[in-house]
Amino acid sequence: MNKKVPSIVLAAAVTAGLVAGCSGGQSEPAADAPPAASQTGKTTVQFWHSLGGKNGDYLNEMIKRFNDSQDKVEVVGTFQGSYDETVTKLQQAIAAKTGPDISMLERAYVQMFADSDVLEDMTPYMKKSNLSADDFPQGLMGHSVFDKKLVSLPFNRSTPILHINKTMLDEKGLAVPKTWEELKQVANALVIKENGEYTRYGFSMPYDTWYPIAMIYQAKGKFFNDNGTSVGFSNEGVKAFQFLKDLQSTGALYYPPAQDSGNIVNQMFTSGKIGMMYQSTGVIGSLKDNAKFEYVTAYLPMDQVYATPTGGANISMLSDSKNKEAAWQFINWAMTDPKGGLQFILDSGYLPFTKKMAESQPMKDLWAKEPNRKVAYDQLQYAMDSNKHVAWTQVNQEFLKAIQAIMYDNKDVAGTLDTFKKETERIMKQ
Repeated sequence: MNKKVPSIVLAAAVTAGLVAGCSGGQSEPAADAPPAASQTGKTTVQFWHSLGGKNGDYLNEMIKRFNDSQDKVEVVGTFQGSYDETVTKLQQAIAAKTGPDISMLERAYVQMFADSDVLEDMTPYMKKSNLSADDFPQGLMGHSVFDKKLVSLPFNRSTPILHINKTMLDEKGLAVPKTWEELKQVANALVIKENGEYTRYGFSMPYDTWYPIAMIYQAKGKFFNDNGTSVGFSNEGVKAFQFLKDLQSTGALYYPPAQDSGNIVNQMFTSGKIGMMYQSTGVIGSLKDNAKFEYVTAYLPMDQVYATPTGGANISMLSDSKNKEAAWQFINWAMTDPKGGLQFILDSGYLPFTKKMAESQPMKDLWAKEPNRKVAYDQLQYAMDSNKHVAWTQVNQEFLKAIQAIMYDNKDVAGTLDTFKKETERIMKQ
């Protein structure tokens, strides 16, 4: 390890949460980790991750398949809590030289560790295994290469998409919206107001920075400027939030309370109280199981262009690892073996993270059976990297404050975003 994680960034990571929901701000329930390796003669590889609940079960099953497939390496997977909690523990372990061999990292954190020279460049290992960056969807590789070193590979990744109650739209003779203007028209047409109260809203989204950021890019803005000194938008941000406020004022948009917002909008969607919502791909399974109507998905509607952020995590190998060859054996297996990452993706619902996975017959069969899941992968052609800066975690918290001020407190949009811009510039100068 050539440098230590900068203390100012470490403090920010300990205290600041990342984007909620699919982007990792919420903890999943802990999954039972596999027992530590006890067989002699095997190289033990420690793998820290942030997947609990059913996804944790699917990951543990994948690890077991690898361990059963050969007799040289034993991978021990350990759930370390949410993405944020994993980062905090990893920083502490790196400082104490007790870190794992492999770690899952929410993609926005990769740059922080890359800049601190604690992640192994996997380029030589990729070459030995006849792999290259071209084997992965370009839309998932934005947080993999820093300083010409390939330090992470996509793993459990997702995007936001538009979820639609098609039955509700069909009853009104409405088409699935492809643009903001169409979204506005459809959302307003779905509103039902009785005795002065809205009993049905057209559209919703969780309290999250993911969706406004997507809209800023759709309006042809950028979240950060190219110099990494400030935000990369002005009128685009005002346009996006004013659009949302206009919808909110007519009942076309229901903006939920911050606490548990994802579950709130999911339940409203499945109960028919909203007709459409922006949400992660990660909820497709539960929505499908609970919806009593024809449920379809679509790209996020465009303004000037189509655009979507991505979420979820990558995996990295630690440069202090004493078991790099064994660690790479597991990573390579996960990337290339049908019983590895492909089966994990089929089980969990995350995006295929290699092109071969997307082209595989099992994935094609699943997409034919569940076309809603293919939409998110196809939308990757419009993916953009919204948060590539080491100050992201702090800036993200300030953006959440701006969202609160605009969406809950009805503060002036332009003035609030100007304050956010100044605070962002202050943070980025540190």
